[in-house]
Amino acid sequence: MGIHEFIKKRPYLVWYVKDLDKLDEASIVEHVLNYGDWDDVQEMIKILGMQKTAEIFRKKSKPDKFGRQNYDSRVKNYFQLYFNKHAKSA
Repeated sequence: MGIHEFIKKRPYLVWYVKDLDKLDEASIVEHVLNYGDWDDVQEMIKILGMQKTAEIFRKKSKPDKFGRQNYDSRVKNYFQLYFNKHAKSA
């Protein structure tokens, strides 16, 4: 199963998106980490791999030039700790 098939089985995580095929991996990772349950997270990691998921999270959890990022502060803190333990930093 690819990442788009995975998210199509979980439309409740991206309820406002009409065309799920247009979602990029970073957006899918963000939605799963913010709104999914532990089983969703583990399934996504199986598809993308721990390292790739961690890289996407680390890149997108940093504020952009306007100071924005889309992770809930508790989710961001938890997954920073989780990926620091389970995935090497580049």
